[in-house]
Amino acid sequence: MESIWMADATLPRFEPLEGRVKTDVLIIGGGMAGLLCAHCLQERGVDYVLAEAKTICSGITKNTTAKITSQHGLIYHKLLKSGGPVKARLYLEANQLALKKYKELAQTIDCDFEEKTACVYSLDNSKILEAEAEALSKIGFNPKIVPTEELPFPTVGAVCLEHQAQFHPLKFAAQIAQNLKIYEQTEVTQLAPNRAETENGEIIFEKLIVATHFPMDNKHGMYYLKMYQHRSYVIALEHASAVDGMYVDAVMGGMSFRSYGDLLLVGGGGHRTGKQGGNWRELRVFAERYYPDATEKYHWAAQDCMTLDGAAYIGAYSSKMSECYVASGFNKWGMTTSMVAAMVLTDLVTGQQNPYARLFDPARSIWKPQLLCNGFEAVTSLLTPSGKRCPHMGCALKWNDAEHTWDCPCHGSRFTEDGELIDNPAAGDMKL
Repeated sequence: MESIWMADATLPRFEPLEGRVKTDVLIIGGGMAGLLCAHCLQERGVDYVLAEAKTICSGITKNTTAKITSQHGLIYHKLLKSGGPVKARLYLEANQLALKKYKELAQTIDCDFEEKTACVYSLDNSKILEAEAEALSKIGFNPKIVPTEELPFPTVGAVCLEHQAQFHPLKFAAQIAQNLKIYEQTEVTQLAPNRAETENGEIIFEKLIVATHFPMDNKHGMYYLKMYQHRSYVIALEHASAVDGMYVDAVMGGMSFRSYGDLLLVGGGGHRTGKQGGNWRELRVFAERYYPDATEKYHWAAQDCMTLDGAAYIGAYSSKMSECYVASGFNKWGMTTSMVAAMVLTDLVTGQQNPYARLFDPARSIWKPQLLCNGFEAVTSLLTPSGKRCPHMGCALKWNDAEHTWDCPCHGSRFTEDGELIDNPAAGDMKL
């Protein structure tokens, strides 16, 4: 199982940490968010070190569908309803600024960057599209509701934002990482105030940014209650009709589409990690029906941290962790949100005001319906008899027959058949 991005990109390699280093800012995690934080800090002249447990972009980043867009499903009418026009406008501005920064960087980086129109379609509910278009109009954007003639099935249309983008994430990351201060194969095994221990050394720091997909410290911030993880699947088809735009269904269980070169990327089959879902089987049945002459060239899966209200957690890790910051909960929009995180956290670390910090503050209210769902899943799993338990918090693991892994329905940790850790928040292997 290898994503299309892994097939034709060569990432730079970095030595592991040996000994003791001191730095102003330690970044833990070498995915897109961590790399962009390092890049932005370096631009500001801030002393930093990035520690990556394996190799850069070896986690979630390599499995993205690589869309850079301010359109995150039908989020704006929800933001308008829950927080008013100011909150919705700030969310749009933050993501549009992230898009602008990618465009500027792509002028000097060969990463197959293409400007595209992003569309959210609906199979049968035009009212939700109209509500989203109206919300966007109220905060100063001019959306369009258009027919979806590129898609292979009928819809009631799509609400679209023009001048969004797509790219090759690993080609971009390879160039961004070239001159950064990175230690690979440097897992932080123990974290204490202003000190991080690794297998062969230690890092003394003044400030900390945790960009490890799911936050690594389980004692602070209640991220184990505030998030769950969701798996989604992709197939890349050759000899299938291309699409010029980027499409996602208005409902989470629907299909997504984008083209890359002569391949059509079709996503879907998703489910909460540790639960049953359609996976690649659903996508292949779909392809046989709508693209009977196509050939599957690649298939892969991704995993996303989902927050209680649809906005990421970017800011202070916890009120009890001084000068520690976090970037997590990207809700399937990791490429755009990674840049937002880098902008916000660079300002916070350097003591500057950021207009979007309050919007993404991890300490905002947790009293959302999803909190009850997360709590129910955790209690149910904890009480389920099973010999396979997650070392993170003891939840019963479920067998994922499609990927041959043991998955945690509570918080999304995943393990190989032999118990080796694949995805966090678990910090170590499963005990067999």
